[in-house]
Amino acid sequence: MATLILPGEWIKNWEKSGKHEFVQLCKDLTEKTDHGSEVRDIQAALYELSWQVVQGNLKLDLATSVLGEMMELRDDMPSILADVFSILDLETSALEEKIKREHYTSLVGACLFFVPEVILKERLDPETLESLGLIKQAHQFNQKIVKIKTKLFYKQQKFNLLREENEGYAKLITELGQDLSGSITSHLVLESIKSLIGCFNLDPNRVLDIILEVYESRSDQDEFFLSLIKSYMCEPLTLCHILGFKFKFYQEPNEETPKSLYHIAAALLHHNLIELEDLYVHLMPVDATIVEEHKRDITEAKQIARKLVMVVLPSEKSEDKDKEKEKEEEKNDKPPDNQKLGLLEALLRIGDWHHAQSIMDQMPSFYATSHKAIALALCQLVHLTVDPLYRRSGLPKGAKGRVIHPLRNKRAPRPAENFEDLRRDTFSMMCYLGPHLSHDAILFAKIVRLGKGFMKEYQSENRPDGREKMETLLSCFLCIADQVLLPSLSLMECNACMSEEVWGLFKLFPYQHRYRLYGQWKNETYTSHPLLVKVKATTVERAKYIMKRLTKENVKQSGRQIGKLSHSNPTILFDYMLSQIQWYDNLIVPVVDSLKYLTSLNYDVLAYCIIEALANPEKEKMKHDDTTISSWLQSLASLCGAVFRKYPIELAGLLQYVTNQLKAGKSFDLLILKEVVQKMAGIEITDEMTSEQLEAMTGGEQLKAEGGYFGQIRNTKKSSQRLKDALLDHELALPLCLLMAQQRNGVVFLESGEKHLKLVGHLYDQCHDTLVQFGGFLASNLSTEDYIKRVPSIDILCNQFHTPHDAAFFLSRPMYAHQILSKYDELKKAEKGNRQQQKVHKYVAACETVMTPVHEAVMSLHPARVWDDIRPQFYATFWSLTMYDLAVPHSAYDREVNKLKVQIKAIEDNSEIPMNKKKKEKERCTALQEKLQEEEKKQLEHVQRVLHRLKLEKDNWLLAKSTKNETITKFLQLCLFPRCIFSSIDAVYCARFVELVHQQKTPNFCTLLCYDRVFSAIIYTVASCTENESHRYGRFLCCMLETVTRWHSDRAIYEKECVNYPGFLTIFRATGFDGGNKADQLDYENFRHVVHKWHYMLTKASVHCLETGDYTHIRNILIVLTKILPCYPKVLNLGQALECRVHKICLEEKDKRPDLYALAMGYSGRLKSHKAHMVPENEFHHKEQPARSATPASQQNGPGSTGKPASGTSKTDEGTSEDGERGKDKAQGTTKPVNKANSAAAKVTTSNGNGALNSTKAVKERDDKEKSGKEKKEKKEKTAGSTPETKAESRREKLRDERPGKEERPAREGKEKTPKADREKVKAEEKSSKDDKAKAGNGEPAEPSRERDATKESKSKEKGERSAVTATIKSPIPRSESAESERDHKRRKLDSHSSPSHSSSVKDNSNEPKDSTSKHHANYNSVSRSKSRERETEKKESDGTQGRSKEKKEEKERKERKRDHLINEREPSLESKRRKDENGTNSSKNSKSESPSCDSPLSTEKEKTKRSKSSSKEKTDSVKPERTSSGGKKESRHDKEKSEKKEKRDSSGKEEKKQYP
Repeated sequence: MATLILPGEWIKNWEKSGKHEFVQLCKDLTEKTDHGSEVRDIQAALYELSWQVVQGNLKLDLATSVLGEMMELRDDMPSILADVFSILDLETSALEEKIKREHYTSLVGACLFFVPEVILKERLDPETLESLGLIKQAHQFNQKIVKIKTKLFYKQQKFNLLREENEGYAKLITELGQDLSGSITSHLVLESIKSLIGCFNLDPNRVLDIILEVYESRSDQDEFFLSLIKSYMCEPLTLCHILGFKFKFYQEPNEETPKSLYHIAAALLHHNLIELEDLYVHLMPVDATIVEEHKRDITEAKQIARKLVMVVLPSEKSEDKDKEKEKEEEKNDKPPDNQKLGLLEALLRIGDWHHAQSIMDQMPSFYATSHKAIALALCQLVHLTVDPLYRRSGLPKGAKGRVIHPLRNKRAPRPAENFEDLRRDTFSMMCYLGPHLSHDAILFAKIVRLGKGFMKEYQSENRPDGREKMETLLSCFLCIADQVLLPSLSLMECNACMSEEVWGLFKLFPYQHRYRLYGQWKNETYTSHPLLVKVKATTVERAKYIMKRLTKENVKQSGRQIGKLSHSNPTILFDYMLSQIQWYDNLIVPVVDSLKYLTSLNYDVLAYCIIEALANPEKEKMKHDDTTISSWLQSLASLCGAVFRKYPIELAGLLQYVTNQLKAGKSFDLLILKEVVQKMAGIEITDEMTSEQLEAMTGGEQLKAEGGYFGQIRNTKKSSQRLKDALLDHELALPLCLLMAQQRNGVVFLESGEKHLKLVGHLYDQCHDTLVQFGGFLASNLSTEDYIKRVPSIDILCNQFHTPHDAAFFLSRPMYAHQILSKYDELKKAEKGNRQQQKVHKYVAACETVMTPVHEAVMSLHPARVWDDIRPQFYATFWSLTMYDLAVPHSAYDREVNKLKVQIKAIEDNSEIPMNKKKKEKERCTALQEKLQEEEKKQLEHVQRVLHRLKLEKDNWLLAKSTKNETITKFLQLCLFPRCIFSSIDAVYCARFVELVHQQKTPNFCTLLCYDRVFSAIIYTVASCTENESHRYGRFLCCMLETVTRWHSDRAIYEKECVNYPGFLTIFRATGFDGGNKADQLDYENFRHVVHKWHYMLTKASVHCLETGDYTHIRNILIVLTKILPCYPKVLNLGQALECRVHKICLEEKDKRPDLYALAMGYSGRLKSHKAHMVPENEFHHKEQPARSATPASQQNGPGSTGKPASGTSKTDEGTSEDGERGKDKAQGTTKPVNKANSAAAKVTTSNGNGALNSTKAVKERDDKEKSGKEKKEKKEKTAGSTPETKAESRREKLRDERPGKEERPAREGKEKTPKADREKVKAEEKSSKDDKAKAGNGEPAEPSRERDATKESKSKEKGERSAVTATIKSPIPRSESAESERDHKRRKLDSHSSPSHSSSVKDNSNEPKDSTSKHHANYNSVSRSKSRERETEKKESDGTQGRSKEKKEEKERKERKRDHLINEREPSLESKRRKDENGTNSSKNSKSESPSCDSPLSTEKEKTKRSKSSSKEKTDSVKPERTSSGGKKESRHDKEKSEKKEKRDSSGKEEKKQYP
């Protein structure tokens, strides 16, 4: 009982202050107005005081005096104190301490003066009364009490219970039914009722029942009857029982409880006259029945949904109909109505939310509001609470709104005046309402508009304390949207207005919140309520019906049906539509067209559904073969592009999804970004572009749009603007670029895992293509400021973000162009000068200003040694320019302008087009035409400025501190190869840039070497490409070949564009010397030999790739070959070799790898059609080889010399010309193991092309060792000392010995590369015909003076310039004009098949082992002898055509040979032995080499090969350490074959036009 505890200080200081405090407390408690509570508080205070006395803490007299004073505070104070004593009596009687019991009895005895005995006798225990002396004996007192109770409760009085007079009830009814509008009050009526009860002996309970009946019939008089009942009744439970009996009367079947009864029960509950717990038990049905009914409804709904999905047979359909009829009959026996719901509705109508909430809490969720009457009642209550706030913050401008009359009930929920008040009752009401807000569309709109009003305040709130409240309110509104608005929208009948209203609110939320709401709506909402379960099933059924009938022809009708269905349940509809599109991609076009009737909310939901479908973890993004991307993903990507382009859907969510996937290291979904950018911005990425399209892509933006793509995509301005805004608003532009650039390597090294190589390549291509496409979009759509602000400098991109260099420059390139242009405009405005020269100077100045920081930045990208050869300026210039800067595509502009002219004429001629439309179209075409012409003019001026700038810069581009070879290597490695496979336009750019650098006469740039390195070994490059990179690489090779083919086609073009250009020098002097007289240049015929060699190298590489059996090699080389088909093959025998191998691939891959088979068949067909354009080898380059006047000087990294001997020998159509390049296989690893020895030995020397020089001592030692062996061989030589050949050789030996011991390696290198095959030919000729040998002695025009010049030149430059001298290569120069054709033949012989390969030039061509010096002498001698025989035979054939001037020349040359003979007499035996040894070595090696020609060579070739094998077996082992370069070996074999051919020709007496060397 003790709820109030007296402080201990009061008891201790009772007399001083405690007594006063206690009295004051009691007075305060007495003055309280709460009915009932003040009595309990006073009782507690008195109890505490009395308990202190019982405990002995307070003296008895002090307590008694205070209690006596208390009696004056209230009339009923003695009764209250008696109650306290009664409690203490019970407590002390149970205590063991007797002293406390004594204190208690003393206290009660002392209080007898002011507490009446009668009251104490009622309340205290008889034993206590006896101890106090108030009764004599407790036992007698107990007996007396029993007798009195028996008399009161059990003794029946003998009188009639129905003696009440009916008149009394009649008067009572009249009294209650009178007009209450006057001064009649409940107090007056109550007095009358009391009189009637007394007068007519009326039963009070029956009177109360009649009062309730009258109240039920006059329910509008709430105030009167409620005050009357409140005054009349004494026990709430009695009233509750009477009401319960009334409710029970209506619980019979087919009975309906009147609403008036619900109303009075609700009114009594609302005014606390009865308790809900007491009345609730009288209401039916019980809660368990309600729960079962709810579960049954859900089960039925799910069954209905299942039936709609299932395929039902006809027999089952009839059974289901019978069951449904039975259920309907059962429903006809109407069960008793739900009294709890009736009471709930009544409570809501009068505004008693507290009791209504209590009732709803007893029921399942949304069970109560699923009944329309209750939902509407609750909606009405919400209307009342939100009306003031709605009028202030939610009512649209100009709208008046319906007047809402407030309830007269003061206890109803208070209306909300601000958004914070909504948390009091409104939000909870809405949550109980749930999806059934759909019954009141007006309230739905009000709530949505309130949400919009709140969001405006939320976005403008900046105070920290206010912000926290706003965040709480925001979460409340999100909950309302999730639990109320969206479910209610699902139950509305296709209300597009409500959908747009909801979007007005939702668009103010971030997309993350929206997508969370859509996810809940789609995946959880439809399972929470039976109605929603049915709605979902119905929507799916309707969607199936529409989708089955959707075609291109009925898009409009089906689109309207889809629109209606989507207004209410977009998530269900789109989920089904997307599932269908993933299976049938031909639905994409009609579906996209049919979506035009959707609302804005539906479009946003569609975006979410697409993202959810893309992110579905249950679906594999790869096909079962693990080599390609799944078709469902490709279909969804296509849908994304089409939908987002055509309709105004927010892109942020989709773009962020792709970004997140990239962050997670997954690149599959880049397909989506690729499609979106392609469709929305009109930027296509394809490697199948035609040459016209590619040409158009080198122009301005207008030309690109008109002629650069397969389908002209118009009207992309708005969609590309939307894409740009989405990227900028969410700061996704740069992150996407960087992630894609990083992910390219991630695809290979991180993501690939167990994936198939084909799929990895596809993903890499997709990632790369999307990067190129996306970067192109940003460059063309972002403003200068936006682009520059977002893209960091090149060094930050590469060093901090680890962006690959090609991608980094790709992103930075537009920025440089923007900056240069803006700076140029700024300089033009500063100085007003219109002269072209001034403009160019300003442009150059602008370039320097912008690019100087870039030059400094690129220094950090590569090691310092790189910049020894290539200047950062050159590097930055290469990477910063584009095809737009280098050339103007005049033909593309003309082509598009002509198309527009034709279009205008067609419009004029078409009479069906209306005049206004015709006028518009003509204006559009004319405007477009003018734009193109203006753009062409602008680009022309720009290109002129760029070329002038490059002309000024070129002298400082290449330093070439090391060798030309090293410079070209760095250029290829760091510039050309990375960029040529970046994009198709970059592939063209790389080829054109090389041509431009050549045309600019750039110092230190060897054009021949560059082309040679590109063509010589494409195997590794091709093998390391992906499929798309192969397309681009093939396009690059094709452009390079186009240039070479143009030069090859006409002497005039060659002399105009190549002769006297530094790039075609064949003698490279010290660094900085790039001039040269005509003697240093490669002449036209020799250039044709070199081109033939390049074609041969391409053939060999192609055949190797085709024969590997590797998927990547075969696929890539077929793609490359297809791309270069316009320029290659041009030579018939090479084309036949390719055709043979490709045919073999077709046969092998037909049933194994269909994609390779398709590629091979396609190429094979095109190759056959191209065969008509091929020419025989002797037409491609002049095969007939004239007499050689001298051996080439030592050679360096120049085409036509490096790595291969200067042999002009031609091959049979079997492909024997290919054998001259076999030596390259050493470095490439493409031939048999016998060729690998030189590759290993070649690695001894340094990589810059200048191997370690041989010392004088080493030379002498080797000479001494060889002399003894050569003396023995002397005897075997028939005319070793007397022939002119030996004279020339002896002279050369003497000159060589006179040179300093530390002569430069380049000089020796040239000797080493001198062809040895001619020696084989000499030997064969000596055996076959003595006449040939004699004639050979008469026909060798030597040039000792040129040899001496070379010797002197190399001597003069060798000291102090070893690092600077690169090499010396000389072509023999005739001494008279009459020998022009002969000179051409000589140069052709010198340069054909003798250029360095891409990968082996550094090793094989310049890094020869030291002990190869002994082979140099033989090389020199063999050249002179072999050439003498060749020239003799050639002279016989050309006697009739040459004049007397040539004969005079020959006589002079014979005299010179005699002098050579005298010099060479010293070491004839040495030379003959070396020649013999080397011939044996070479022939053995040649016998093991393979040719990339067809599998069916001529039988004569087989015989020759066998002979060369048998003749060389004995000598192979002894000469192995002295193996020479592979080119020399192979040519020796062919010389022998030539001699054997001549034998047959002589014996048969037939004259053949072709000579097979």
